[in-house]
Amino acid sequence: MLTINWVLAMNNNSEQYDLVLKGGHVIDPASNLNGIYDVAIRDQKIAKIVAQLPSEQAKEIVSVEGKIVCPGLIDLHAHVYEWVVSDSLCADDVGINSGVTTVVDQGDCGSANFLGFKAYVVEKSVTDVRCFPCINILGTASPDSDKTALYGPDMVDIEALVSLAQENPQIIRGIKTHGESGLMSRWGTQVIQLARKATDLANLPLYLHTGVLFDIEESNRPQVDQVIDQVIPFLKPGDLLTHCYGMRPDGLLGKRLKISGSLKEAIQEGILLDLGHGVHFSFNVARRMIEQGFRPYTISSDVHGDFTIPHSDAFLKYSLCGIMSKFLALGFTLEEVIAGTTINPARVLRAEMEIGTLQTGSRADITVLDLVDGDFVFHDSINDRLVGNQQLVPTLVVRAGQVLHPHGRLLRDLQPI
Repeated sequence: MLTINWVLAMNNNSEQYDLVLKGGHVIDPASNLNGIYDVAIRDQKIAKIVAQLPSEQAKEIVSVEGKIVCPGLIDLHAHVYEWVVSDSLCADDVGINSGVTTVVDQGDCGSANFLGFKAYVVEKSVTDVRCFPCINILGTASPDSDKTALYGPDMVDIEALVSLAQENPQIIRGIKTHGESGLMSRWGTQVIQLARKATDLANLPLYLHTGVLFDIEESNRPQVDQVIDQVIPFLKPGDLLTHCYGMRPDGLLGKRLKISGSLKEAIQEGILLDLGHGVHFSFNVARRMIEQGFRPYTISSDVHGDFTIPHSDAFLKYSLCGIMSKFLALGFTLEEVIAGTTINPARVLRAEMEIGTLQTGSRADITVLDLVDGDFVFHDSINDRLVGNQQLVPTLVVRAGQVLHPHGRLLRDLQPI
C-alpha cells in the first residue's frame, strides 16, 4: 500500500523538495541506476537521487518501498485521435491511467488535420502526447479496401507536412508510412519515396509499418518475401521498422527461417526495430527472431480500438505494461524492458535530456510499478499462450511532478493486485 505523509519543514535552512518518493527500487537504464534510493523532486524536475534523504527535507513523502521506480514509460506507438479516427482511444486512458506518461500517436493525423489533433488531444491531455503524422494528408482511416485511395501519392502534401513539423517541433517527432503488400500492389514504393523526401526535409526519422494491412490488388500482388527488401533502400540509420515480431507473411520474417541478408545489414547499420504489438504480435516469430539475435530497440503497444465499431475498446486485451510482462516471460531482463520503454524511445524522440531518464534536471515523469510474482498466462495476437511468473502492474505515476493514481481501465491483460 502506498502511503503519503505531509511533513512540515523543521529546519528552514535545509534543502527543501516538493516531493520525495522514498525507498523504492530505482531502475533507470539511462543513468545506470539499479538499487534502493529516494527520488527527490522540485519545481517539476528531478532534483536528487540518493540512498536516503532526511524526512524533514520533503514537503510531501510517498513511500514506494517494495515497488519498482523507473522513468515515466513512453509508448512509441499508440492511436489516440479520439472521435476523429474510428479506432482511436482516449490519450489519458492509454497514457497516465495505464502507467504511461508519454504516448506517441502513430499516423492518426496528417497535414490537413494535425491542428485539430494538437488542439483537442495534445493540449487537453494530462499525458504528454506527441505524434508521427502519416505521410498522407488525412492520416489514418480504417483499413478497408474502399479507403485505400486515401493512402496514395496524390494524397501527399510534403510542403504542408514539413512546414507543420518545423512549426511544432515539440509534438511532431517523425513521419509514418506503410511498407506492406496492399498499398505496394497499387503504388509500389511511390508513397515511401515521398515519405523519405519529407523526413529528409524535416530532419526527422521515418517510421514504417510492416505486414499486410490493406486489401491487395491481385493483378499486381508483390512477392511476400520481397516486400521488405523493396523498402529497405529508402531507410536510413535511425529510421524504424515496426511490427518487428509480426506474423504477417510479408513482414520482417514472414515464413522464412532467417531474415534476409539486406534486412540484417540494415539493422547492423542502424535501422531500429520497434515492437508495435497490436494485432500483429506472434510468440513464434518473436522466438525465431530472438534466436537470431534480433531484439526490439523500442517496445510499444499499438493500442487501438475496434476498426469497424467507432470508439469501441471492447476487444482490446493488451497494454504496454502487459506487453512488458510478456517480454519478461520471453526471457528479457527487467532492465531491458524498461530501457525499451524509457530511454530508447526517448532517444527516438530526441528528447532524452527531458524524458525517459531520471537524471538530475530532467522532467519529473515517473512510473511506479509492482513486480508481482505468480503464475500468469499471456497471449499473442493469434491467442497462442505463454506462461510466465511475473507481471508489471502500474500503481502510481508522477507527471511533471504531480502524483497521479492510474485507474487502469484498459489494463485488462493484468490481474489486479
